Amino acid sequence: MKSWYSLIQKIEGWRYRYQHQGVFWWGKNSQKRKSLKFRDNSSFGQLRRKNHQANLKNCLLMLVLGIIALTSVVGYRFYNQPQLTVGKISPLTIKAPYTAEFEDTKTTLEKRQEVQTGIVPILQQNESSTAEIKNTLDSYIKSIDELRKTTAPFPFIDPDTLSLPSQRYIRLCSEVEFKAVLASVTENIDSELTKQNSSDNLSIEKSPDFNTGLQKAASELQQYRARTSETEFNTLIAQITLTRYRYSQAEKKLERKQITYLDQKESIILLDLTEKEWKATKKAILLAAERILSQGIPMGMPSNLLEKAVTAQLDPDMPDEAKLLSSNLLLAILKPNLEEDKDATRNIAEKAAMAINSVLVKVEQGEVIVEEGARISQADFVLLDGFQLSQRGINWQGLRQSVVFVTVIVGIFLLIQRKIYPSIRHRDYLLLCLLSLSAPLIGVFEIPSTSLPAIGLLVSSFYTPSLAMCEVALVTGLVMFSNQTLGSTYLLAGLIGGLIAAMFAGKLRSREAIARLGIAVGLSQIAVYLITNLIISGSPATVWAVILPDAIICGLFGVAWIVIAIGISPYLERFFDLITPIRLAELSNPNLPLLKRLATEAPGTFQHTMFVASLAEAAARELNCNVELVRAGTLYHDIGKMHDPLGFIENQMGGPNKHDEIGDPWLSAAIIKQHVSEGLIMARKYGLPKAIRDFIPEHQGTLLIAYFYHQAKQQAEVAGTTLVESDFRYVGPVPQSREAGIMMLADGCEAALRSLRDATPKQALATVKKIFKSRWQDSQLIDSGLSYDELPIVAEVFVRVWEQFNHKRIVYPQGALDLTPKPNKS
Repeated sequence: MKSWYSLIQKIEGWRYRYQHQGVFWWGKNSQKRKSLKFRDNSSFGQLRRKNHQANLKNCLLMLVLGIIALTSVVGYRFYNQPQLTVGKISPLTIKAPYTAEFEDTKTTLEKRQEVQTGIVPILQQNESSTAEIKNTLDSYIKSIDELRKTTAPFPFIDPDTLSLPSQRYIRLCSEVEFKAVLASVTENIDSELTKQNSSDNLSIEKSPDFNTGLQKAASELQQYRARTSETEFNTLIAQITLTRYRYSQAEKKLERKQITYLDQKESIILLDLTEKEWKATKKAILLAAERILSQGIPMGMPSNLLEKAVTAQLDPDMPDEAKLLSSNLLLAILKPNLEEDKDATRNIAEKAAMAINSVLVKVEQGEVIVEEGARISQADFVLLDGFQLSQRGINWQGLRQSVVFVTVIVGIFLLIQRKIYPSIRHRDYLLLCLLSLSAPLIGVFEIPSTSLPAIGLLVSSFYTPSLAMCEVALVTGLVMFSNQTLGSTYLLAGLIGGLIAAMFAGKLRSREAIARLGIAVGLSQIAVYLITNLIISGSPATVWAVILPDAIICGLFGVAWIVIAIGISPYLERFFDLITPIRLAELSNPNLPLLKRLATEAPGTFQHTMFVASLAEAAARELNCNVELVRAGTLYHDIGKMHDPLGFIENQMGGPNKHDEIGDPWLSAAIIKQHVSEGLIMARKYGLPKAIRDFIPEHQGTLLIAYFYHQAKQQAEVAGTTLVESDFRYVGPVPQSREAGIMMLADGCEAALRSLRDATPKQALATVKKIFKSRWQDSQLIDSGLSYDELPIVAEVFVRVWEQFNHKRIVYPQGALDLTPKPNKS
């Protein structure tokens, strides 16, 4: 029986090591493995060399196939290229084999595009702009009306008493001048000026216009005084004084409001118009504005043409001063109110393009198409291609260039990948190659978009953001080389969207967050498209409305690629055995069938698992490891115990120990070790990814099942037989990642920490360090990537978590929990 179980365990160990390519025997720390008890022998050395050679052949084969696949798509345009094309010299004289005519699609398309480009845009009136102009003009007219009311009606005196020029002068002149006018009515004007200059230290400019206005006003006032009484003259002076006051207030209001489109002097002239002149002027302004706006002002209309239109529309009978001011006012307020009617323009352009007949090239049988040594024209090429004489075939030079370019891109990727993400499998290379093929393949179908956002999201989720950014950048180079029709703006927008997806997708933990990332990618592509086109365009204002729809379409493509990536991600995860933060979170759901089985069939193991998960998560977070991977791997590491739950003490619930009844340490060790192999079988059955399955054997490594080993050792000493230690060791491999190493330490410390009821944290820390020391000396952490200096950090985290679980409770006094009501003795 002992030898039978020993043989079974050896076969299982060999099988597992072969499946894992000998990772335990010839891993990444081969020099340190000399201290292990299991040494590499000749049979395993041969197997290692064979595996190495097979891996090398597979890598070279995948590299060649990848380059061929990428070249076949990237060099698609070189498959069917004519040798005799436009601009080349014909090597011989070619005649038409029969009479025929062929359509020159290129020339036809060029002519139709030329017609569409030359179509004069159809304009339509912008109602909002027109209403805004009218409201502005009405508001200004009303402000002038209010100011005119403030200044009182003009003329304020009968023109027979005081002429209109004299009334304007008196209302507009300064206080010093007005006093000089009054003084001149009774005294000599020069003496009054001298008096004023000496008393007020003021000076009056004695220009010809000033003297004329002052003298005329004074003369008219003297004449009025001579033919009227003193009372009537004083009444007139009082009325003039009141009018001047109102006029000064209107001037101050004009300065304070600053509502005018004319300067202050021009606005004052409007105030000096008579009521009849102002009504005529106002009517002329409004009528001219209505006519001009009805006819429409196009964008970019020269100012001199607008000025001519305003002059033509104003009433010629208006006063000259009013006409000039009205013209300036309208030129200041009027602005373009016509915009392009895109639908009408597009319809006319399409009709004009369709009206262009197809360009046909005719030739008679035997007619020379092209002479020997002549340069091939577009019409010649149409005939040659129509008769299938253009010698279409594979452009081998172009394909060689494609091979070189693709090889350089693949080489750059491999160099970067080896530095930032070395642990990559053959199937991962296959997936990356397929994703890289998707972008240039879309260009074959002339779709104005790229799959770069989807590539960035998927590679970042499956691997790392840095690898995803590298992939996006290099695939952009492939698209630039292969796709000659995709605009640079679309490609740049796709590149930015892909880089944004690559940077953030690997950090997201929910599909909702990825959906928000899709919106961000779409908005970024819209912004890049708009900015690029506005920078390139010579007149950004005129193309804004034209490029905005295309920019929105570009953004929608970005969102669509993110949606596609979210949709295919679960299938890629399954098919290529990949893990993402979202899938790890889904696998950690305790309501999944396998975990529900574990909780029901092996409840003690489930509780053990939960505590181990708490320890491992805390340590992984402290060491900046993959917390989601540690959580999910820990939850499934002991699922194999469901094959025989009572064979493990945590599920015996105080009942009899099964191994005491067996009494055979070899058989008991086989049962204990079987939970690893059975766990792997269950994990494959339920479709768990390899990263999770690896936790099942690696959490035990090659540890010695010490309890049954010592039992067997005692029995062997009594019987005088030789004991094989490998019969009581797990088959391994030892932990191959930091996450698996943390989980092994947490699994080993769980039972010890649970047993410490009244221990101090110092005692708990000493126990944990003892276990860590044992694992380190047994070389169980040799391939995990954990350093010796990190072990004290992990130990302190474990003790801190243990303290949280093992916190003290208040001891209730006797009878405090007896809440049964006592009978009333009375």
